[in-house]
Amino acid sequence: MLAYLVRRLLGAIPLLLGILTLIFFVLQLAPGDPIAKFANPNVSPEVLEQMRRNFGLDRPLHEQYGKWLWSFVTGDFGYSFGQMRPINEILPGILWNTMQLTLISLVVIFVVGMLIGIVQAVRQYSIADNVLTFLALFFYSMPSFWFALMLILIFSLRAGQEGWALSFPASGMTSIDYEYLTGSEKFTDRVMHLILPAIALGIGSAAGVARYMRGAMLEVIHQDFIRTARAKGLSERTVVFKHALRNALIPIITLLGLYLPFLLSGAVLVETIFAWPGMGRAIVDAILARDYPMVMATSFVIASMVVLGNLLSDVLYAVVDPRIRND
Repeated sequence: MLAYLVRRLLGAIPLLLGILTLIFFVLQLAPGDPIAKFANPNVSPEVLEQMRRNFGLDRPLHEQYGKWLWSFVTGDFGYSFGQMRPINEILPGILWNTMQLTLISLVVIFVVGMLIGIVQAVRQYSIADNVLTFLALFFYSMPSFWFALMLILIFSLRAGQEGWALSFPASGMTSIDYEYLTGSEKFTDRVMHLILPAIALGIGSAAGVARYMRGAMLEVIHQDFIRTARAKGLSERTVVFKHALRNALIPIITLLGLYLPFLLSGAVLVETIFAWPGMGRAIVDAILARDYPMVMATSFVIASMVVLGNLLSDVLYAVVDPRIRND
């Protein structure tokens, strides 16, 4: 297992270097000058030229690439033109905000999706199976940004206007009076702000997991060893959750690595709609401000998270199926 893990880690290094190189040269092809945002009648051309030299933008492309690559490898992500402070000070906060949203969405995806898929497989062709199949297809086909807007309209605006017992915040991570709340009230306030964006980000993928889970479970529960388990007199709960579920998990674990890129790309839209201060919103703000160092740093961090997600998927895959370690 250790040798397998080392092989996978070593294989990720050239992939990350390739991603770094691609991000740098793609941004060099983008139109516009990062220093142009500082241009105004009160700033002389000499000052702008000095800023360009200070940021190293007057150097040849290969020198910029070498300096930028070395700074990334050594953990220095540079200086944000938009926020006028080191990116290393900005990244931890927004990365943690995105991780909170992504991890809760993963729980929604796999817990809800797997439970629905198991129910569908156990009650194949029943009314519950047909209703859940319709709902899964509906949510799977809905774009996350449209679903996010519907959640805000119904569970935030409409709930507030109609005086419903439960109304969720429409934006941000905390309320305006957050600083004056007690400890338990602060926790509840953060959870309430997290629920709608997590559902908007995860419900479509949960529907996809449900479809995969249903197919995998149906394939397993019709095999001979499941019939043997039932013939021994084991309860249906033991047969489903102890014998069938473990063997149906292999394709579901593979989805963990596949869904992470979709989650992170979907987070760009969801974080923007809900004004969630995470990586996705930071990228949008940095692109609009032509803050190229910030765009490169956030893009690299998200790409690294995707690579780590795939690595985690491979490790879990090897845990469930030991034959993979010897391939």
